[in-house]
Amino acid sequence: MVTFTLNGATVSADVSIDTPLIDVIRGTAGATGTKQACGAGVCGACTVLLDGKAVVSCLTPVGHVAGKAVTSVEGIGRHKLHPVQKAFMAEDALQCGFCTPGFVVAAAAFHDDWRATHGTTAPAVQDVARALAGHLCRCGAYAGITRAVIAACRGLHDGDVTHGQRYEARDKVTGAAKYTVDISEEGQLTGLILRSPHAHADVRSIDVKPALAVPGVKAAVSLLGDDTIVRYAGQAVAAVAAVDLATARVGLAAIKIAYSPKLAVTSAAAARRKDAPLVYGNRFWRTAVNSAEGPALPTPWSGNKRGPVNGFSQRIFSARSRLSAAGGRNDPLLITGTWRNAGQSHTCLEPHAAVAKRDGDKIVVHASTQASHFLAGRIAAQEGTKDVTVFAEHVGGGFGSKVSMGMETKAALALSRAAGKPVRVVFDRAEELSVAGFRPETEIAIKLLATTDGRLDSLSVRTHSCAGVAINSTVSGLARLMYPAECKELVDYDVVTNLPPGSPFRGPGGPPLCFALEQAVDDAAIRLKMDPIALRQRWDPEPGRQRLYTWAKALDVWQTRSEAGRETGRFRRGRGVAAGNWLYLAQPNTRVAMGVRGGRLYVASGAQDMGQGARTLLAEVAAAAFGVTPNSVEVDIGRSNLPTGPMAAGSRSTASLVPAVRAAAEQLKARLRAETRGNVGDNAAWSEIVAKAPDINIESGRPADSTTINPQLRSPLKDAGMIGTAFDWMLRTFAHIETGRGAAGAVQIAEVEVDTWLGTTRVRRFYSGLTVGVPQVRRLAESQAEGSIIQGIGYALYEAREYAPASGHVLSAGLDDYRIPGIGDTPEMIVHFDEKGFEHVPGGGVGIGEIATLPVAAAIANAIHNATGVRPYEAPIRPDRLLAGLDRKQGA
Repeated sequence: MVTFTLNGATVSADVSIDTPLIDVIRGTAGATGTKQACGAGVCGACTVLLDGKAVVSCLTPVGHVAGKAVTSVEGIGRHKLHPVQKAFMAEDALQCGFCTPGFVVAAAAFHDDWRATHGTTAPAVQDVARALAGHLCRCGAYAGITRAVIAACRGLHDGDVTHGQRYEARDKVTGAAKYTVDISEEGQLTGLILRSPHAHADVRSIDVKPALAVPGVKAAVSLLGDDTIVRYAGQAVAAVAAVDLATARVGLAAIKIAYSPKLAVTSAAAARRKDAPLVYGNRFWRTAVNSAEGPALPTPWSGNKRGPVNGFSQRIFSARSRLSAAGGRNDPLLITGTWRNAGQSHTCLEPHAAVAKRDGDKIVVHASTQASHFLAGRIAAQEGTKDVTVFAEHVGGGFGSKVSMGMETKAALALSRAAGKPVRVVFDRAEELSVAGFRPETEIAIKLLATTDGRLDSLSVRTHSCAGVAINSTVSGLARLMYPAECKELVDYDVVTNLPPGSPFRGPGGPPLCFALEQAVDDAAIRLKMDPIALRQRWDPEPGRQRLYTWAKALDVWQTRSEAGRETGRFRRGRGVAAGNWLYLAQPNTRVAMGVRGGRLYVASGAQDMGQGARTLLAEVAAAAFGVTPNSVEVDIGRSNLPTGPMAAGSRSTASLVPAVRAAAEQLKARLRAETRGNVGDNAAWSEIVAKAPDINIESGRPADSTTINPQLRSPLKDAGMIGTAFDWMLRTFAHIETGRGAAGAVQIAEVEVDTWLGTTRVRRFYSGLTVGVPQVRRLAESQAEGSIIQGIGYALYEAREYAPASGHVLSAGLDDYRIPGIGDTPEMIVHFDEKGFEHVPGGGVGIGEIATLPVAAAIANAIHNATGVRPYEAPIRPDRLLAGLDRKQGA
């Protein structure tokens, strides 16, 4: 029996002294504010104070805390909010909030020590970075966190609590926010998934009965279905549900499976060989996993290669002829190159998780999902019942990996059916990094031909994408939306391998395309002896980006830029620019409920918030319509039994929810006038009318886009021709989204410093110009744009999924060996919003997350070339690759 105090209360646990402290805090004590994310002491999410000192509770044995005082996030402000908590709220130092408790605990300890010795003198940015170096935020909220800690140390938040920038900020900074991993139903069992050790094998037999003989195991099921071939190491084959985690592990080990291993291919190069073993045999399009949000159409296959998909090409034969002729004559303005991008894991800090509970035909599922309505529909179709409710109150990051119905949900449903009890399935970090999806690897071959007078004559982009066993990547096709050329050859291929499936990731296909295309455009500017921004401004007709180019050219960071390769010495600075284009998307069936309840305004939607700020958006728009404060509006989201909300995917939330809320507000105003006539004066403020109104509820949908056609605001897909129109129809029909008129754009400048001795790159400053219309909540929009920059830095410099070629096992199995940016990698960031161009959209603005991510890595790569003269052809731009490039340059 181990006894200690937690937040002032005595806790006694009859456990092994080696049990991790976090298990007792979350399990025995029920203090779920402390989060389990990595299990290796790397991410900091589980940080608590032990006798006033910050420790990671996932590595601290409970026997070590006997007789000591432990403080979790719930205890930091249990009597009165700590200045750090108030500062986090005021500075919007959080997004999804899953990492926030750990940051708050460590920052509070730093604050208290700093104030004790320095008073209200502000700490330097480097002081904060050092103090919080052991903490990770995948949303990239580091800039807000740094601002918040400095402001708290200066004493700016010593007074009474103020309402935060984010509607749910208080719940997140106090640990009160409940995520799927925090749900505990009565009688809940722990589910675990048994995964294949083989990259390719026939499953001859599977026997789950031995698992059921283990005391405490309540259910054991096969997850294979009709297809008895496993095609990647880690594929789910069976699952058990037991009274606790240790028992579930014993149950998994008891399952008997007989495999017949088959030859496997684990790299795109091996899969493309003529004699390569086939991943799918002759059942190509019927069994291949779809890695995209849209449908996978029947497409020719050759071995393990699917394609070509070239419907977005324009005068394809002319492009091939012109580029071939230019190569034959050694045209100095012909740019050629092949760029490669490693796979990038989503690395959500809240892992994929689901809790399934049944009561007859009634099913309740708590899920870490980006699409509660979609998931409820899938579950209903699978289980043969309409009585399905999906809860997603808080979601700890997704970035595209939590859109579909994942194996965690399928396993929880199957086990709850077999056990007759609620079952929770949560991926561990190794599962999260190996089988939960990733941005596909790409190989992009580009040929770009400019003319002597500076026109873009022709362009060829040929991409081979590798998403493991998955298909349907679109990279080259996106080039139809950027830089009109006289002719374009745009060809996409999928190469399947015996690796886990990829999935959509912020701007699917966009970052790798930008990484290659924007470097080719930079090379063209060098050959033409033109300013890289001026060349883009000449080639790019989009009005919004034209304004951004003008903004970017006037920046001092660009005005003082040197020519490529002019820098000398060990540390060399460079500046690079890149641009991006993305679709303005919305979900047509979006609806909201709005009304008055107990004299207060409320708004409800089945949307979910994974950090993008859906709650805050609803509160702000509703409050603005009625002239009240956002904190006086009740907001209800995150349940599928609320009016249909948009997926948190495709940057569609803003453009879907704002029009629906505005339409509902107008209808509610009309009802309120009718209901309160005679009770209030004709000139009464809306706040008074709401306070005196009876309970009213109305439901409204998103109105159709304006029918007034502005030639400069056509849908980019319609501009792409007939195939674009067809693709537009497909998106609406199969993915439940529509492309609006106009396009979101980005023009970004990176300033980097390269250490030519060590090969390391540090981003010093980053300027992000975005044409997304009017930000609905400016601070949250800036936070999302800053987080996109941080994720782009990871893609450019650090992140790569590594796997064992012989076995197909993913080796990047923990946050200690899959490197994502930390707070010390945060550059100075300047975000500029061009607010024109979306006046036809109710609210005047569209989504940010994807367009703000697309060009980041390309801008960094161009800045590295400007600093060193070395052209980066592979991402991540590792030190060894950069040093090799410097050696080649010196040798030449």
